[in-house]
Parts: sequence; structure tokens; C-alpha cells
Amino acid sequence: MLMLYLMCYNGGMENKPAFEEIKTFDEFSKYYWYREELLAICRRLGICASGYKTELNERIEEYFGGKPSQIKECRRKRVAKKPVTELSLETGLIECDFRFSQRFRDFFSTQTGIKNFKFNADMVASARKVRERGDTSFTLGDLLDIYYGRKSYAQYDKISLQWNKFVKDFCADPATAQFPNKLKVAARLWKEVRESTREKVYKHELLEEFNNE
Repeated sequence: MLMLYLMCYNGGMENKPAFEEIKTFDEFSKYYWYREELLAICRRLGICASGYKTELNERIEEYFGGKPSQIKECRRKRVAKKPVTELSLETGLIECDFRFSQRFRDFFSTQTGIKNFKFNADMVASARKVRERGDTSFTLGDLLDIYYGRKSYAQYDKISLQWNKFVKDFCADPATAQFPNKLKVAARLWKEVRESTREKVYKHELLEEFNNE
């Protein structure tokens, strides 16, 4: 198994195909793509190349769906901001220039009864998508519904956590204790998983499978 530690980063199974060779979004989704790769693809296609991985993936999915004309430019609209002195559940996020600041933490603290209120990941993702779209209809009440799980608008980019979870599970495997540089071995196995149609998770069987290489 120590041979695995010495494996170079360029070997292994067949790499994922070039984007131009992929014909459907289903095929595209079988592979792991870094955000930098998604940005490059969007620029190459002439569509909006900003935002989180989930947003970039959505635009590429729209491209495969034959709607490239709808996503040529980023959906960010400039809206004149009006000073809002009092907040209510009917206040629009864009109208009140919503920020993740103490003012809005205090507002949601009052609404929920939670003394030290903290925005959850889906609230953060939703608020950012509202600003990107220029969605003037989305209110603080909608954001509260996101907090309670009563409504869905945008979800946190959990895909970006796959690598972190992979490393954590790799290090938790007692069989990896023999490696002086666990991160290097984990990265080598991750490359095999990332550039294949495998499930993007660590399994002990990966060590056994690539032991003889």
C-alpha cells in the first residue's frame, strides 16, 4: 500500500473528457468540476461567468437545454435604493439594501426570539441570488421562511464541500495511518474520483483498488 504514496498526480484512470466532447448535461454532471473550470467554460460559451458553483452549473444546464440567449449577461439589475428606516416582513431585500449586518440580525432576532441570531447558509445563498437577479419581490419575510425551511430559493453550494469531506473521511480511516503525508495521498485518490463518474466520496475500497499501482 505504500506504493500508493509514491504515485504521481498524472497517472490513474481515464481523465474526464473535454467540455466540447460532452453532449448532454447528464453526462456533464457525472464529473466533478472545480469552480475555475466552470468559469472558463462559461466564458468560452459567452454566458455569465460570475457567482457560485451552483449558479454556474445552472447556467451550463440552461445552455444544454437550448436557452443560451437567456443567459448571455449576468442577471444583475441596478435598482435605485431608497432609505428604509423601519423594517417589516413585507420589506424587500433590495429595497432596504439588505446586508448581513447587526441591524438585520437584530431584526431577525426580534422575529424569532433568538437572542444571538445567526444567518444560516441557505439564507446567505438566497440573499446573494436575490441581489444577482435584482429580484425586487423577495422580502425579509421570504428570508425568514428560508430560515424555517418553509420556502426554498437558493441553496448553499454544498458541492464545494465534497473535497473537505473526502479528506476528513480519508484521515478517519485507520488504514491511512501509515502515510506520513496523508493530504498528498488523499489528493491522489481524489483525482481518481473527481475525474471519473464515481460517487464523490471516500471509501476504504479505494485504497485496496489502487494498492498495486
